[in-house]
Amino acid sequence: MAVEDKHISYRIYLVAVFIFLMAIAIVVKLTNIQWVEGDYYRKLAKQRTVRNFVIPANKGNIYSADGSLLATSIPNYEIRFDAKTPKKETFEKYVKPLSDSLATVLDKPSSYFQKELRKARENKNRYYLIARNLSYTEYVKIKGFPLFNLGAFKGGIIVEQETVRKHPIGKIAERTIGYDRIDPATGVEVGKGIEWAFKSYLNGKDGKILKQKIAKGQWKPIRDVNEVDPIDGYDVISTIDVFIQDIAHHALLKQLEDYEADHGCVVVMETETGHVKAISNLGRAEDGSYYETTNYAIAESHEPGSTFKLVDLMAILEDKVADTSTVYDSHNGVVKYYGRSVRDSHNGGYGKVSLARGFELSSNTVMVQAVYEGYKSNPSKFVNHINSYGLNKTLGLHFKGEGRPYIPQPGDKHWSGVSLPWMAFGYGVSVTPMQTLALYNSVANNGVMVKPQFVSEIKEWNKTIKKFDVEVINPKVCSSETLKKVKAVLLNVVKKGTGSKLYSKDFSMAGKTGTAQMNYGGKEGKSALYYASSFVGYFPADHPKYSCIVVVHKPNTSRNNYYGADVAGPVFKRIAQKIFTDAPSTNKIKKLDTRIPKQDASYDKYTAEANKKLNQIPNLKGMPGMDAIALLENLGLKVKVNGMGKVKNQSIQAGTSISKNTTIVLELS
Repeated sequence: MAVEDKHISYRIYLVAVFIFLMAIAIVVKLTNIQWVEGDYYRKLAKQRTVRNFVIPANKGNIYSADGSLLATSIPNYEIRFDAKTPKKETFEKYVKPLSDSLATVLDKPSSYFQKELRKARENKNRYYLIARNLSYTEYVKIKGFPLFNLGAFKGGIIVEQETVRKHPIGKIAERTIGYDRIDPATGVEVGKGIEWAFKSYLNGKDGKILKQKIAKGQWKPIRDVNEVDPIDGYDVISTIDVFIQDIAHHALLKQLEDYEADHGCVVVMETETGHVKAISNLGRAEDGSYYETTNYAIAESHEPGSTFKLVDLMAILEDKVADTSTVYDSHNGVVKYYGRSVRDSHNGGYGKVSLARGFELSSNTVMVQAVYEGYKSNPSKFVNHINSYGLNKTLGLHFKGEGRPYIPQPGDKHWSGVSLPWMAFGYGVSVTPMQTLALYNSVANNGVMVKPQFVSEIKEWNKTIKKFDVEVINPKVCSSETLKKVKAVLLNVVKKGTGSKLYSKDFSMAGKTGTAQMNYGGKEGKSALYYASSFVGYFPADHPKYSCIVVVHKPNTSRNNYYGADVAGPVFKRIAQKIFTDAPSTNKIKKLDTRIPKQDASYDKYTAEANKKLNQIPNLKGMPGMDAIALLENLGLKVKVNGMGKVKNQSIQAGTSISKNTTIVLELS
């Protein structure tokens, strides 16, 4: 018995020791968790239940040169309900009045809201959706409804805001205005145009708001104030002129439709500054309509055809290897180099003509002979002229996706005997329409080549943050003597050359036609061959104010009329004449045509009037309340609203100078 008791005692001691050791281990572990790993676990717990969420800053606006809105951020609101927050007696007191009020705004019966709100409370839903995509006016009204007017901690209202980018002038110049967004499929930031190129100015700095995780993986703001308030982005003032943009867009659109063309582009540039006043890029959809699909003027590098002959004329005259009076035989319209033929578009050629006349008639045989005879022993001398014009490299525009030019260089592996003659009539080389325009603009600008610009300045309210001055690429592309002769020949192209159909005794224009065969080396053979018709020049010819290029790809050849003078030339003429004959005497912008659907039709009513002066209160009477609020907030004003509907009265009269953070009261009908 004693032995058995002894064994029992050993077992008890063993268990006691084991328990004691476990207790020590637990104490050690607890001490370790509390003091050694405590910060880590507390941080982990907090991360899983409380988290900072980003509040996107309001993007700055993009304005046209005349002060019209091209892109702006409009606030959208989402309202949710924490059904667990209100006390029982408070909820019961206000559930019906709240439901009645919601029914007046959200177009559903009061009984529906009563049922849904009670169901949300029964299920302890802390994130019940009331409505989304609300305007500021609707948000303010709902926020003042019974129960919700008690605030987040008593009434359970949860308000979340997001901004939506709007383009008041619709899809016109859409690719140039561009976008900057996150691709939902990849999560990668993508963008184009001004929005992307100047995002560091436009986007501002995001804020932060602290939220707590609640049921069903949903997150609710912990308090009404933000941890870090967002800082709005700066405004970007573009060089685009809405009036000229509208003219250029519809002139191009009409011609594309008439010729059932595949795509085309037009650019109008201010001669002295390089400011792009209008740019339109339209591509044909399957249904035959045209949209801004690709920025062809900047991105599409291709063989230019006869518009490249300006390079020939400038180099030849500058080096004095020939003069405008030098006579060449067109050899019945065909000359051969290394077994390959160069042909004139006119059967039989032009007989014996001067260099100037050959340029005016766009004779391939004359221009090729002049270049080949002048530079065959030293082709680098000719190519160096091209390089000096900057045609062998990109313009270095702010936009991404600028097309890369190609100019063959002597000694390269692709250089051959036909490289020089082929370059002379615009083949075997590749440039973008914008590069071609920059060269012609330099002639109009007395030899000074300037870089095309799309933005003139960055502003914060009325304060200039950054100004983009004129950027000179080449201070003198050729001598004054060469320039004088070139200008005379470009004028004669319109007066009595290939562009004679465009001539008007009442209005002077100068430029060059171009018709290039495209895809002639494609695997599909002749079936894939098509034409690109172009016209580039400046106006008025005597004192150039603007330069312009028009390129139309793949016009329908069934009309047997695909030449630059017939397809692209009329667009150039229409733009030039309309700018100077229809130009408004004041800054008032004409109402835009609506042939292409607008993204937000409500903006039409105030695009011209409300946004033309950035430093004055606009006339808001008759404007929808939500639009007026969005506009005023984007101008830096605080807004109070009485009523619903359209603006009936405003507390600050139109034309009054604006002071930031001033409060304006709108009375809505």
